[in-house]
Amino acid sequence: MIDRIFKSLSALLILATVTGCASIKYNDPEDPFEGFNRGIYGFNKGLDNAIVKPVTKGYVAITPTPVQKGVTNFFENLDDIVTSVNGLLQGKGKQGGSDGLRVLVNTTFGIIGLFDVATVWGLEKHDEDFGQTLGYWGVGSGAYVMLPFLGPSTFRGFAGDITDHYLDPYTYSDDAATRNTVTGFELLDKRSSLLEFDSQLEEAIDEYTFIKNAYLQNREFRVYDGNPPEDEDSWLDDECYDEEDEECDEE
Repeated sequence: MIDRIFKSLSALLILATVTGCASIKYNDPEDPFEGFNRGIYGFNKGLDNAIVKPVTKGYVAITPTPVQKGVTNFFENLDDIVTSVNGLLQGKGKQGGSDGLRVLVNTTFGIIGLFDVATVWGLEKHDEDFGQTLGYWGVGSGAYVMLPFLGPSTFRGFAGDITDHYLDPYTYSDDAATRNTVTGFELLDKRSSLLEFDSQLEEAIDEYTFIKNAYLQNREFRVYDGNPPEDEDSWLDDECYDEEDEECDEE
């Protein structure tokens, strides 16, 4: 049965890829593989509509809100491990130490992270990952890519995700059932946090472009800690954008 499902998904993935690589030409320099990426997006979208979204809606419907919050807190506590290490790698010693203390407090007093005691105690939550660390040290984002099952990323982001994966304690569990259960709940938790944005996505003229732009802008915002450099090509930076400027008329 699992074999048949895997073969069916593989066939759909190949079909989506071939469809996305049709003769249409795209010219976004940040997205040189757009034809391929659109095919992968179509595959991911179909998988989400058929399986992931319905299961997630069922999870939200039958799971009490406090339990959902506990699950979210649990995974955010694991994320704080990644955040702490990457904060230190970026030279943010005080912040990295604070994030490490968050893990200690929430793992002990918060019962393995089910309760966010650290925030109540005034320990601010941050957000760092290895992709951001690479960006902090000057590594370019590279091309935009849409990954099967995983969604939007870039070359830098994907390399960062692989590295961060090894900071997850459950990666080293010898029990496959435990790893799969944790992964399943993590997927449900992440997808449930995005349900409220589904209607906004459906209103987009081009879902693929909407997601790409949102992802790239969000990553740039996070790499620069909320202060990304201004776009030099922006018309707002052009001294002659004001038609009434006499100096511009002279040019």
